[in-house]
Amino acid sequence: MSSSLKFGKKSARYDRRDMLMSKYLDMANLPPIPAQFGHEGLITSYGMLGNDSVGDCVLAGAAHETMVWSASAGRFPSFRDVEVISDYSAITGYDPSDPRSDQGTDMHDAMKYRRQTGILDSRGLRHKIGAYLWLEPGNVKHIIAATYLFGAVGLGIRFPDSAMDQFDSGQPWSPVGGSLVSNGHYVSLVANRRNPVCVTWGKLQEITEGFIRTYCDEAVAMISADYLTAGKTTDGFDVASLVKDADLLRK
Repeated sequence: MSSSLKFGKKSARYDRRDMLMSKYLDMANLPPIPAQFGHEGLITSYGMLGNDSVGDCVLAGAAHETMVWSASAGRFPSFRDVEVISDYSAITGYDPSDPRSDQGTDMHDAMKYRRQTGILDSRGLRHKIGAYLWLEPGNVKHIIAATYLFGAVGLGIRFPDSAMDQFDSGQPWSPVGGSLVSNGHYVSLVANRRNPVCVTWGKLQEITEGFIRTYCDEAVAMISADYLTAGKTTDGFDVASLVKDADLLRK
């Protein structure tokens, strides 16, 4: 299986203008975070969405996140390889006729595109995010809290070779000493069960907290209209105090 899978997240990039969740949310005053949560089971098929042929993991993740957000509110948009790869091309300049142009995606570029343009579904509708907040990489407490509050978190991972062996054998991702890091990958964290749960390569994958602390080099929470009803998430969290910040929305 692993020989047919691609990666595609470019190296982490930090910008002093990044809006940080720690500046907008008082972690001490958040609603209680349940031990287990998530809407991941509402999706019957996530789909590979091109990530077995090109390095579009950041855009495949965007579609997976949108599927989960929408399903939690009773809507079920569909995404196909063709739409996801077209957004990948729009952001990165990937040309299907030139394999050398398949160079992966910068997460900052992807977030700006998702806010300004939105990703395309199979019906020709675009799904935008209203805002996004960067998290401290590897801060498991913040990452799990943001997954609960916003329905998903995009994780950038320095992907170790051992994780592919674990994926192939259906094991949770956990650190393996000495494993070589050969690629960058993007996954969508969508639930917390026995371990945190992400979506990648069309499947649900458990990912241990130790793995996140060790290999996460970027993390971002997004506010999506697909996940909101009357300004609140489907779990009842009021995000109005975040989205009303004009500077955040203009970023």
